[in-house]
Amino acid sequence: MEKVKLFYAILFNDTDILEKAKELLIKKWGAIDFVSKPFPFDGTSYYEEEMGKDLSRIFVSFDELQAPSILPESKNVATEIENVFAIDGKRKINLDPGYLDYAKLVLVSGKYAPHKLWIADGMYADFTLIYSKGKFQKFNWTFPDFAKGIYDSSLLKIRELYKKKVNSSR
Repeated sequence: MEKVKLFYAILFNDTDILEKAKELLIKKWGAIDFVSKPFPFDGTSYYEEEMGKDLSRIFVSFDELQAPSILPESKNVATEIENVFAIDGKRKINLDPGYLDYAKLVLVSGKYAPHKLWIADGMYADFTLIYSKGKFQKFNWTFPDFAKGIYDSSLLKIRELYKKKVNSSR
């Protein structure tokens, strides 16, 4: 079985909480090999009531490749970390785990939809993007921020790190 590149897409507006969350991720998954620049998360106000305004998203990926079956555990880790920083039941950081390989980007979701595949304990694999002809291609169900392509340069960098790691282990 080909291993995959684990990453987290992180929503935040407090850099202190972000840094502490990254420390917890490192304790669990090992060295981070990529941190994207922050992208303004302003396409929706969905998270504002819970997390506040002026949200940004970053991507972090980890040096060690994982089996694709890592998705449920990665989501449980995300929930645990979100709960560490929650105040009165409101998250102050949102961690969305996923993986990519040569051909696709998959996120973990707790919400059912027809295109999502059940993986464990109310969690679904969300086939978000496909890599084809040198770039990521969207689907009609792809989250709007991912569909716009604003993260593509970071996702391509993570994919390059994945390719190098796979090639070095052969």
